[in-house]
Amino acid sequence: MKGDNMSEKKIPYKIYLTEEEMPKAWYNLRADMDNKPAPLLNPGTLKPATLEELEHVFCTELAKQELNETDAYIEIPQEIRDFYKMFRPSPLVRAYCLEKKLDTPAKIYYKFEGNNTSGSHKLNSAIAQAYYAKKQGLKGVTTETGAGQWGTALSMACSYFDLDCKVFMVKSSYNQKPQRKEVMRTYGASVTPSPSMETNVGRAINEQFPNGNGSLGCAISEAVEKATSEEGYRYVLGSVLNQVLLHQSIIGLETMTALEKYNEKADIIIGCAGGGSNLGGLISPFVRDKIKGKDDYRIIAVEPASCPSLTRGIYAYDFCDTGKVCPLAKMYTLGHDFMPSPSHAGGLRYHGMSSVLSQLKADNIIEATSVTQTEVFAAAEQFARVEGILPAPESSHAIKVAIDEAMKCKETGEEKTIVFGLTGTGYFDMYAYEDFNNGTMTDYIPTDDDIKESLKNVPEVNA
Repeated sequence: MKGDNMSEKKIPYKIYLTEEEMPKAWYNLRADMDNKPAPLLNPGTLKPATLEELEHVFCTELAKQELNETDAYIEIPQEIRDFYKMFRPSPLVRAYCLEKKLDTPAKIYYKFEGNNTSGSHKLNSAIAQAYYAKKQGLKGVTTETGAGQWGTALSMACSYFDLDCKVFMVKSSYNQKPQRKEVMRTYGASVTPSPSMETNVGRAINEQFPNGNGSLGCAISEAVEKATSEEGYRYVLGSVLNQVLLHQSIIGLETMTALEKYNEKADIIIGCAGGGSNLGGLISPFVRDKIKGKDDYRIIAVEPASCPSLTRGIYAYDFCDTGKVCPLAKMYTLGHDFMPSPSHAGGLRYHGMSSVLSQLKADNIIEATSVTQTEVFAAAEQFARVEGILPAPESSHAIKVAIDEAMKCKETGEEKTIVFGLTGTGYFDMYAYEDFNNGTMTDYIPTDDDIKESLKNVPEVNA
């Protein structure tokens, strides 16, 4: 058993890169994709969104990154690289104890992104977006957050650059995770449960869904309205967008280099999928090599069965938000009106998926599966007991499927190398763990009729 003779082989538990080995440029996967993701569309004209139009919502440099599909590498500004050094490089960890517990011939590695105050990978993009906002001379930014990881990360980044930060937090998560709100406030952000009565779109959504728990689509609409109605503000987003996957590519670049230092090659790469930031960042350089025919990785996106956009949605142009104020994206979607159940994996409760990942799924370059939250928490508990990290509910979706794949190796005797993204820690998710430990956690899976109803208002776009 490999886990028993690790000291004999003198293979380390963790591989850290040196500062010199850290990436100096983000990787833009779109430059190497044969089929480029379909462009964002202006919601009024249904024509491809221009730089000038996107600048009304996003910082100028971020809008340029959003549209850039030709430059494979974009230099990371020195100030961002200096900030990264506070918590990067993050370790690639060999899960020896989990391997031993499972009695599997598989080798399991995880890229741990929770070793920073925000507790997740979100800080990789938050600091970049705050940097460009400050460089543009803005007063502040607005955003939404689901589970709270993104809001926490952005609050921290804005504090570093002395920017105002307004966060609309999905109401179900706001109520489930009051401590997350206090971390954001500690960093100087204002936090509002969404849908709220502060915006026109929030009031309209409250009227339509008077007892609703909110959704990321609702919170996005409110944040965009607030940004575009106040001078000196722009909207920033923690997932879905091309610019976010670009910044998060540092995860995959570090992972690939660390595997080389281990003298390992991944067979299976697994990540949780809500909007696409973590998964897209982890897999980008591996997809590049797969597209170029260099390697043939199996790449698995794992989503909650309660919000199954990749596995049960349609591939079509849809609004990115419930209020229909954002551009339309071609993506796997459950419909912008879809109201997910208040599951504990708040960061995965988005009705659509990154246009990059959607295109990769449509081209069969990646695959997708969905899992229920009770089995996810069972896997999280199993991992925590042997690996010593309490994982976030979102990350635990990847853990669940990594364990499943390792057990398949046990059945077949194959020695595969499995790599998954451990996006963050679950120390703000104790109500969820309490729910699971008390045996009161339930699973909700939308019916075909539920999804059919939510897809009724997906616009017909000939583009």
